[in-house]
Amino acid sequence: MKIGNIELKNRYVLAPMAGVSDLPFRLLCSEYGAALVCTEMVSAKALHYHNKNTVELMQTRPEERPVSLQIFGSEPDIMAEQAKAIEDQPFDILDINMGCPMPKIVNNGDGSALMKNPKLVGEVVSAVVKATVKPVTVKIRKGFDADHVNAVEIAKIIEDSGAAAVHVHGRTRTQYYEGKADWSIIKAVKDAVKIPVIGNGDVNSYEDACRMIEETGCDMVSVARGAKGAPWIFKELAEGKKYTPSNEERIEVMKRHIALELETKGEFTAVREMRKHICWYTTGMKNSSHLRTRLAEVETVEKLYELIDEILCPNT
Repeated sequence: MKIGNIELKNRYVLAPMAGVSDLPFRLLCSEYGAALVCTEMVSAKALHYHNKNTVELMQTRPEERPVSLQIFGSEPDIMAEQAKAIEDQPFDILDINMGCPMPKIVNNGDGSALMKNPKLVGEVVSAVVKATVKPVTVKIRKGFDADHVNAVEIAKIIEDSGAAAVHVHGRTRTQYYEGKADWSIIKAVKDAVKIPVIGNGDVNSYEDACRMIEETGCDMVSVARGAKGAPWIFKELAEGKKYTPSNEERIEVMKRHIALELETKGEFTAVREMRKHICWYTTGMKNSSHLRTRLAEVETVEKLYELIDEILCPNT
């Protein structure tokens, strides 16, 4: 499986998720077998103005590669300028976000708002492709709303503009993440273009991934919310069989995640980031509701470890 000149070990990739797919989480997903991971989205305009927080989002490590760096913006000149400026950094693929549904992004004309302007889509993709030697991919949605389902049209423009692959989420912008993803639009895009198509939406298991491939013919499958609190889903996908980690493994991964967050972001941020991740990791575990109610009182990593041991490992 290849995207441009980048060889992938399998067809299962971690989708970009704001506030989730940071460096620590990507490392864990890579360790469990994800063929490609993607950063949280980075604003091209913020890069243009040398925003320190944005630069921090671009941290990568050799052990997570191949890694895709996702940028967003709607001004072709700034997108191209920043694609060129960051080209020497250690990432493998440059992804353009045209799927984010969040109001603060859409109201600026970025993310999924671009799907309302096919001409601008072509200008942005073409400008970025010409500015970098790295493969360029684009993430889109089914359309902006139910009255404007234009993923096929947009995907053809993306292909004609030189992109190496297109990533299709089977919901419209107005759906956000609600309702059932429409996989038929992924099939329609696959039937319309020759570049690799990455399907996205409602993949939470190996069975889901197999069904998506069978129903849509997509080349690759990306997992988003199905990976939250479950980086081991990539082991299941890569090995082709159901995988359920033991409670001991869950706790071990949780603690490793804490350590990585501490190492990369410092204690204050690590504790706050891990509160949500621990809620996801412990879903369905014994005493997990009690643990979640006490997370807000924890202010140090040491206390976080103690709380996990006290509630999840009371007999050890």
